[in-house]
Amino acid sequence: MNTPLRITAFGAGLAAAFGLALGVGHATGNGPAPKPATAAHGGHNAAGAGQAPEHAGHTEESAAGTGAGVGAEHLPGGLQVSERGYTLNVENPFVTAGSPTDLRFRILGTDGKPVTAYQQQHEKELHLIVAPRDLSTFQHLHPTLAADGTWSAPTAVPAAGEYRVFADFTPTGASEGLTLGADLHAAGDLRPAPLPDTGRTVTVDGYTVTLGGDLTPGRSGRLTLSVSKDGRPVTDLQPYLGAYGHLVALRAGDLAYLHVHPDTTTPGPEIGFTTTAPSGGSYRLFLDFKHQDTVRTAAFTVTTDGTVAPAPAPAAGHTEGADDHQH
Repeated sequence: MNTPLRITAFGAGLAAAFGLALGVGHATGNGPAPKPATAAHGGHNAAGAGQAPEHAGHTEESAAGTGAGVGAEHLPGGLQVSERGYTLNVENPFVTAGSPTDLRFRILGTDGKPVTAYQQQHEKELHLIVAPRDLSTFQHLHPTLAADGTWSAPTAVPAAGEYRVFADFTPTGASEGLTLGADLHAAGDLRPAPLPDTGRTVTVDGYTVTLGGDLTPGRSGRLTLSVSKDGRPVTDLQPYLGAYGHLVALRAGDLAYLHVHPDTTTPGPEIGFTTTAPSGGSYRLFLDFKHQDTVRTAAFTVTTDGTVAPAPAPAAGHTEGADDHQH
């Protein structure tokens, strides 16, 4: 499941969007424990020295933008159904709340045909995120791919409303990944709710997760999420999709999607992320972590001011155009 906080899609892993209430839903994912990632997920965070080869190709600007005067190519992930010639095509965007459904979709390529070959990112060829417009719930799914290019994932949306589907992927041969977003409409008794005020500590299934650090529009900042249980720090987190934690951030209002992976390699209690918010506003942060063979999700509501941080002054002796490779 392509970011400073991309806070391009872990999952849909960039796109413009958001969702999940306090103490949210549970993802599933078992199997042999993979080796934890040692670098930020390409396309979801800034590329830099020491970045794992499979993550190369994504830059901070291409994932989340700078928050001021950005062009379409620098929009946060998930805001567009079509980008760089690729299109997310949902087979049936109308579902019934509470009823099991087989969510089917295709990624159409630049030739208009379904894409059938993808590069694997964090042990999966495509990460799928489903979140409602009020960001009250959150699902990180891993669909299966048929030979004809159709992806499918069994799911059920819990309540009526408008949802956003994010597909986070990298086609084979592409230089960088991308996150596309499409609407999903769930019929039923709609009861929208405001974003919850979670504070800095949330509890899910007996685990306490505490958020440290802040989002800063237009500038990288560090977030840490500390996990404890029964008053004791958890120091034996299990790898999930190649890392000890996955963070998805959705911007309230348009559901801009930012998806990042940790820059720490120890199994807890702290999981650190270097992230950039594309603008001021309210965000929902969804942390997936695995312990005792179960994946859990902790959700936070974070608000930043609307001030975009100025770009750092150039180093002495630097002239415009001197560095053609900076991110």
